[in-house]
Amino acid sequence: MTLGVIGLGTMGSAIARRVSNTHTVYGLDPYADTVDIGNAQRVEDYAQLLETTQTILILVPAGQAVDDVINTLLRHTDKKLTIMDGGNSNFHDSVRRHDTIGQKGHKFLDVGISGGSHGEERGYSVMAGGSDDVYQRVEPILESIAAPNGYAHVGPAGAGHYVKMVHNGIEYALLQAYAEGFHLLREGRYSELDLEQIAHVWQNGAIVDSFILSLIHAIMQQDQQFSDVSGYVAEGGTGRWTVEEAFEQGIPVHTIAESLNIRLDSQKSGGTYATKLIALLRHAFGGHTVREKKTKS
Repeated sequence: MTLGVIGLGTMGSAIARRVSNTHTVYGLDPYADTVDIGNAQRVEDYAQLLETTQTILILVPAGQAVDDVINTLLRHTDKKLTIMDGGNSNFHDSVRRHDTIGQKGHKFLDVGISGGSHGEERGYSVMAGGSDDVYQRVEPILESIAAPNGYAHVGPAGAGHYVKMVHNGIEYALLQAYAEGFHLLREGRYSELDLEQIAHVWQNGAIVDSFILSLIHAIMQQDQQFSDVSGYVAEGGTGRWTVEEAFEQGIPVHTIAESLNIRLDSQKSGGTYATKLIALLRHAFGGHTVREKKTKS
């Protein structure tokens, strides 16, 4: 199959490289002209992209940028397109896009993708929402993105981004739990503990072993002080949306809500050792920016 990837940031370029091992991929990003996209072929504009493929995967920041890309695509072709949004869009926007694009004769899938910067090698977890016929049409591409057994058609329009939203809410809470535990180990009763050693031991047989713990182990191998790191943790929107949706549905999500509140507080207070670890973890799996600790003049 052929695929056009629009948005060649950390995630987009990694996915373009991974898919290009199996399918023909064309990459477009006017703002990232030096990105390595492996076997994928770079195109310069929308017209050139749409000469090569009518199947498009959008990987740009959620919100207006997605609508701008979709509107530009539709202006540049009379052909019927299959458009997939692989970013962290709000599921309400995805339902709207399904409807508006469908009314114009085009096909749309909302595709939640998890895996971060490690997904190129490990494969991604892929959650698709939309009609079954569209899913079946692009399933070979989704399979090439995903880890073995790591993709599914999870439901109708909006469901892909809904499932990914809840996934990210869980991620907020998991990161907070790990970070608080290591904070206690560092500053609690036995303050001279070797956190790298403990993370390594837990990776071998412990119930709390996970990919996140493997990243903590790697971080602790480099530094256990975090003295130059700010405890500021950004909040990308999906955790907030999870809490808002749970409130609307009358579902208690106390742990996720508290982890969101802690992130918001860190942006004012500068955070703690725990939020420093969360910031470093977000950088490790997603390339998110880590702020340096401000020094008093």
